[in-house]
Amino acid sequence: MQTIVDKIKKRIYGKNRGFVFTKSHFLDLGHPKTVAKALERLAESGEIRRLARGLYDYPDKHPTLGDLPPNYERIAQALAGRDSLKIQPSGAYAANLLGLTEQVPAKIVFLTDGPNRMVQINKQQIVLKRTTPKNMATAGRISGLVIQALRYLGQDHVDDHIIDMLDKRLSSEDKQQLMKDLRFAPVWIGNIFRQLQK
Repeated sequence: MQTIVDKIKKRIYGKNRGFVFTKSHFLDLGHPKTVAKALERLAESGEIRRLARGLYDYPDKHPTLGDLPPNYERIAQALAGRDSLKIQPSGAYAANLLGLTEQVPAKIVFLTDGPNRMVQINKQQIVLKRTTPKNMATAGRISGLVIQALRYLGQDHVDDHIIDMLDKRLSSEDKQQLMKDLRFAPVWIGNIFRQLQK
């Protein structure tokens, strides 16, 4: 008879390294308290890593550096929960993902259609911020990322240099997607989408 620890371990090891999870990923295997205990035990034995209260990962390993830091996108996805709520990188993080700013912000914000959540991992804060359906309409698509990055930079700070960087960064398929999602963008961002399409 497999114990709950074995069942959880089997599921974790069945995923790729870098998998980030909470107890809600295993509630079909047993009572929430039993699942939480099993995860604590696996973290104590070093088989998984505890990132924050109730949040764990099966860390990616580097041959010389050892355990690598967790991926923010995966953390946000785990926090968004098993209900596969949508998430959308926003603010400075969205701009950073597109290469429009160098700095990785101390606070990484994802928009979500689920509840607000915040987790601190070392010096990094990861925030899920509930937003409107319109803001989430483009979640998971390049257009969502571009809208959020441009919104963060602000209309007065988006110059030819930024537009040129985006132009080089986006593929022709990306640009077609921007045009498809034009109706979800504020007017000034829509105008930039049109410029990129030319």
